[in-house]
Amino acid sequence: MLEHLDRLPPDPILGLMAAYRSDDDPRKIDLGVGVYRDEQGNTPIMQAVRDAERTILERQTTKTYVAPAGNPAFNEAMRRLALGAQGALAESDRACAVQAPGGCGALRLGAELIRAANPNATVYVSTPTWANHVPLLSGCGLKLERYPYYDPATGGVAFEAMMRALEALPSGSVILLHASCHNPTGADLQGAQWRELLGLMQRRALLPFIDMAYQGLGDGLDEDAEGLRLLCAALPEALIAVSCSKNFGLYRERVGCLIALNQSAAGAGAGATLTQLTRIARGLYSMPPDHGAAIVAEILGSDTRRAAWHSELDGMRARIGQLRAATTRALAETCPDEDFSHIQRQRGMFSYLGISPEVVRRLREQHHVYMTADSRVNVAGLRMQNIPYFAAAVAAALRQ
Repeated sequence: MLEHLDRLPPDPILGLMAAYRSDDDPRKIDLGVGVYRDEQGNTPIMQAVRDAERTILERQTTKTYVAPAGNPAFNEAMRRLALGAQGALAESDRACAVQAPGGCGALRLGAELIRAANPNATVYVSTPTWANHVPLLSGCGLKLERYPYYDPATGGVAFEAMMRALEALPSGSVILLHASCHNPTGADLQGAQWRELLGLMQRRALLPFIDMAYQGLGDGLDEDAEGLRLLCAALPEALIAVSCSKNFGLYRERVGCLIALNQSAAGAGAGATLTQLTRIARGLYSMPPDHGAAIVAEILGSDTRRAAWHSELDGMRARIGQLRAATTRALAETCPDEDFSHIQRQRGMFSYLGISPEVVRRLREQHHVYMTADSRVNVAGLRMQNIPYFAAAVAAALRQ
């Protein structure tokens, strides 16, 4: 049976990783893989994570399974981190949360829940969106369509085109939104735009499915959740997929959470939804991994550890902002005829350079600078010391 399988092309990101590892040039720069790096080029373990991990290991007495819904303390902490620690949303029983294996697992749980509720539902994703959204959501049989989002001329959101497209959708359509730090563009909706979007979603009875993978890395923990909270406070239903990979640095621990906001707390609301989600989880992977969730619960459950984590996260966000500013200045000097000012205006780890695949190829083959073919760069993969080389390489590749 297996002899009849066709060989598939390598995943673009994984292929970049392999090419970068095999490159022995000391000047090489990896801007493809979406991980945060410090000034030494390392992806550090946060001190708050180390301290929490040490405490957990010292007091842990068993390695038995956790339940399909995961760690209850983690789920509650993530619910409050996403929806806010105070106010009506925080105290409401309308929202149930289920631990998942990373943000990817949370997205798949949400997709499976949508399919269980309405097998004919269509999910609309932004153009562009994170590449893995497509297999994660369509892999369970859901139909995917696109809506316009990014304006390459401005490096911002093509908001009018986006709103026209969403206005024309059938009621009940599911709209995948990025809470902040849009991947791959770094172009985010602003406050007034979120409010206008809310009015449209109410008018058209659309369901938001919000991916929040970078909370705290854009403008701040609360600021990055403002749009999400605005929608959830006013709409009867919403789905939120949360990842702890970036803001806790727990990439390999694979911990995330799906939060489902229901119209009511019991009956056909949160109680029924929770039973559906635990059944789905049981059929996909049975039980979630424990370690990462225990770390997050330990950090968020302690005022001292939470404050330490918050301070470290603020430092990461500040560094990304400094890298954006320095990169914009360097490119302005080396490429005076090009406009890269959008890099400084955008938020989070990613930006589109807006250069052609051919220029991207030259950067990789001639200058050892690695990025995806669509010119998405992980700004957090740069270092202050190699920004001048990066800017000079971009200029040389553009001149050819």
